[in-house]
Amino acid sequence: MKEWIKAIVILPFNVLVIIPALILYFSNYKYSFNGFIPVVIGILFLIFGLTFAIWTMRLFNNIGKGTAAPWAPPKFLVAEGPYKYVRNPMITAVLSILLAESLILNSFAILCWFGGFFILNAIYFPLFEERQLKERFGDEYVEYMRKVPRWIPRLKAWKK
Repeated sequence: MKEWIKAIVILPFNVLVIIPALILYFSNYKYSFNGFIPVVIGILFLIFGLTFAIWTMRLFNNIGKGTAAPWAPPKFLVAEGPYKYVRNPMITAVLSILLAESLILNSFAILCWFGGFFILNAIYFPLFEERQLKERFGDEYVEYMRKVPRWIPRLKAWKK
């Protein structure tokens, strides 16, 4: 449990709370209501993102026996639930929450952070994380990579 709390505080909490708060603070943000529809869409993205984040973290804990953090990675490859459709559903969850924040707060600066965070991950995953996963899980991960796309979900679940 201690590793999960540490992982949540260091990773998603910083990405979703601390960095957006700093962006708003340093951009002299003033809230302006942009209409009911963007707020409702934002709330839907927030609900989806939070639900998806909890689901994927539970799978990492229950099946992978680890966390999303590099200092306490899963011991077993997780290829269940949303991982049958896309390799990085946790990032999908975080991006959904960032998009929700930008819509609810009517903040272009947070929308830019959303784009920047996606670009950082689009670089990080193929260059670093996927290499580490190949080393840790070997052929099992290579097969998973061949069958499950990195960002855009499959229409049908992958079966081992």
